[in-house]
Amino acid sequence: MSARTPWDIIIRPVQSEKALKLIETANTLTFIVRRDSTKSEIKEAIEKALSVKVEKVNTLITPRGEKKAYVKLSKEYNASDIAARLGLL
Repeated sequence: MSARTPWDIIIRPVQSEKALKLIETANTLTFIVRRDSTKSEIKEAIEKALSVKVEKVNTLITPRGEKKAYVKLSKEYNASDIAARLGLL
């Protein structure tokens, strides 16, 4: 991740029923990210951009061809607070 900023990797947060349920139940935020980014790059970008500690990143390619990342935050951070800061809640 040479000269890329975190927001070069993170395209946008996902605001869907499933994403909002994951925020409440699993302390997990959902983002659409660059398709060529790795899990470690996504983790680093989220940690830098949102000042949080990431526990785990799961990714998938959507039928639309976008890469979706499920980012589980460490217990000391509340996904609801971060989502409110991003304007999702």
